[in-house]
Amino acid sequence: MTTLTKYAATARMSAAARTNGGVAYLLLNHGLQVIYLLPLLLLWRNLMASGVDTGMTLAQMLTYTYLGVVFADLLIIHTPASNWLYEGLLISLYQRPLGILGHLAAQTIGGWVPTLLLFSAPMLLAAPLFGVSLQSQSWWALPSLLLCISLGFAVDFVFACVTIRLQNASWLVYSIRGALVVFFSGRVIAFAAFPWGVGEVLQYMPLGSLAGAPLAIYTGLSPAGPTIALQIGWNLVLWPVALWIWRRAQERMVSYGG
Repeated sequence: MTTLTKYAATARMSAAARTNGGVAYLLLNHGLQVIYLLPLLLLWRNLMASGVDTGMTLAQMLTYTYLGVVFADLLIIHTPASNWLYEGLLISLYQRPLGILGHLAAQTIGGWVPTLLLFSAPMLLAAPLFGVSLQSQSWWALPSLLLCISLGFAVDFVFACVTIRLQNASWLVYSIRGALVVFFSGRVIAFAAFPWGVGEVLQYMPLGSLAGAPLAIYTGLSPAGPTIALQIGWNLVLWPVALWIWRRAQERMVSYGG
């Protein structure tokens, strides 16, 4: 319990730090997310109204797209590991009593709080204004989301180790990661909308158990049982791999400031 209290304190400090620049700054950033969302909703409406077959109903597509933006931070995890490595902060964590990976997870979770309060919650209430129904087809989407978050941390730590291996080529790793994860996780485009059966293959890949899994369950695109079983399987595989790679990568860690 003492350890959990310490991690909770770290999360609280992270949440408070997000508002250091003022709430107006956060609201402006969230406004840009809304501006990003509106063309997507309009695009799908126009495409499907013209008869384009996406393998989904219009309601499913709009709900999938809407939730993919509203909960983007939870569906694809980005911890500060790579940035802190470049800035020299990651090495300083070794002087603290908490575990490095646990500290990164607490810092990340705490950073979600302002976004959930200032953006996600209001957007859920405002969904009817956008013509989007948020009626769930299966509440198994919630445990699927938790598994998605767990797997997301493992994937993030693996990418942090790649940054260490490439001697702090953080921008290169960030660019490669952005291209791979967004496409292969199904956050922006549902696997059901991919042509030639590509989506059916991608959903069985490790990244396919991230954003695409809980969104597909919520909208009724995928059955909960096999999807959650696959997520559990990838968690059991990738977490030991991530921890092993992290132990090896620490020996190669080089950072500004240390």
